[in-house]
Amino acid sequence: MVIPSNLWEFIVTSIVIIIAPGPSVLFIIARAVAWGRSTAVFSALGNVIGAFLLSVLVAIGLGPLLQRSEIAYTLVQWGGGAYLLYLGIETLKHRHLHAEEMVDGKSGHPSTKKSIRDGFFVGVLNPKTLVFFAAVLPQFIDREEGHVTAQLLFLGTAFALMAFASDGSWGLIAGTARTWLAGDKRRLIFLRSMGGYVMLLLGSLVIFAATKHALS
Repeated sequence: MVIPSNLWEFIVTSIVIIIAPGPSVLFIIARAVAWGRSTAVFSALGNVIGAFLLSVLVAIGLGPLLQRSEIAYTLVQWGGGAYLLYLGIETLKHRHLHAEEMVDGKSGHPSTKKSIRDGFFVGVLNPKTLVFFAAVLPQFIDREEGHVTAQLLFLGTAFALMAFASDGSWGLIAGTARTWLAGDKRRLIFLRSMGGYVMLLLGSLVIFAATKHALS
């Protein structure tokens, strides 16, 4: 596989993009606060799998098509915002039951499969990641070396690995703080409520931005 000659420039740019607090980072933090470190890390894993899928789509040519289509771009934004709203509502709806289960020693957190699935849909419906892959990723390939698709896949893989390291770290830090704070059922309910409200806020902001852009 051909490695682009300006790989380090891509790494620096990616780090700046990844550490900037966006929907994915705040989503992982919200999951950590609501459910703990394990759920947050597996949600981060699903998130980067979704992001990697976007890089694959860009590599085969779908990304630029979506970037040029205002309708497709808006639909992706609305879909991502709606899914965040759904996750927030589910968290708030079951916050009392989940708190009671954890206090009673039962497994109150989502399964590994569900955590990965939830993170995947947030990642694959994140328009910020799509735009980054479609508009920025191609700037770092070396056209003279050829194998453009392979280069794009390599850069997408590198981005996904860096994103997982960053988002997973956020999840571990927030989850550790959550474990320290969660001393009784009332605190657990409060923490889950905060996580749910954060996801509702993120979903609302994404939908608002998409609607504003569509009407402009």
